[in-house]
Amino acid sequence: MSNSFFQLKQFTVHQDQCAMKVCTDACLFGAWVADKIKGNESIKNVLDIGTGTGLLSLMLAQKHDATITAVEMNSNAAKQATDNFNNTPWNVRLNVVQSNILDFESDKKYDCIISNPPFFEADLKSDNQSKNAAKHDTTLTLGELMLQIKRLLKEDGVGCVLIPFHRTSYLEDLIKDNGFFINDKMLVKQSVDHGYFRTMIIFSGKPAAIISEELYIHDDQRQYSEGFITLLKDYYLKL
Repeated sequence: MSNSFFQLKQFTVHQDQCAMKVCTDACLFGAWVADKIKGNESIKNVLDIGTGTGLLSLMLAQKHDATITAVEMNSNAAKQATDNFNNTPWNVRLNVVQSNILDFESDKKYDCIISNPPFFEADLKSDNQSKNAAKHDTTLTLGELMLQIKRLLKEDGVGCVLIPFHRTSYLEDLIKDNGFFINDKMLVKQSVDHGYFRTMIIFSGKPAAIISEELYIHDDQRQYSEGFITLLKDYYLKL
C-alpha cells in the first residue's frame, strides 16, 4: 500500500485522495524543469495541466517566484492539491482550478506550461476508474494536450512534458505539427543496464539547437546516480 503522504525537505505531499501517487520519474521531471527555468525572470505565470497532488507546482514554487495555476479535473485530487498548497510558504502564489483543461478558460496566456499527462494510451488498464483517468488517455489525449498548450501558451513561452519513452516520436511529431521546436530533451533510464523508459521534453516557438541528454536514476551499485542527486538534492530528504 502506498504511503498517505510523501515528505520532501521543504513541503509535504499528501496523496491519500489522489489516484496517482508521487513517483520517482515525476519528481525527476519537476526538478529538471525547475532547474531549466531557474533564473529566467521572464517566466512569471506557470500553468500545470493535470496537477494531481500538486507535486510539480510545488517543486517549481520552491525554486521559482512565478505565480502557478494548477488545473485538475478530479474533485478529490483538486481539494488535496489545494490543501497541499496551503501548507507551504508559497501558498499565495499557488492556485488550484478544478476543471477539465478542455473547458478551462483564462484571461491570460502563460509563460510556462508543465504537464505529466495520462500515460499508456494503448496499454492494459486497471479496474480503478480514477486511476484509469489519471494514467490513461481516456480523458485527455496527447494530441488534445498539445492543442491546449498551443491555446494557452504565450508566443515566447515554453512547454514542458513528461511521457513514456515509447511515445517520444509521436510527441515530437505533435510538437512540430503545432508549430513548436524542441529545445531540451532528457532520456531517462532506471539504471545503466536498463533501456530508456521516460522522456522529458521542453519546447517553444523559437528554433534552437536541441540540448539532448540522458540520465539514469540508479548507478551500478544500485545507489542514486550523481545526475539524479544533483537534480533532487534540494528536495529529497536523504540526499
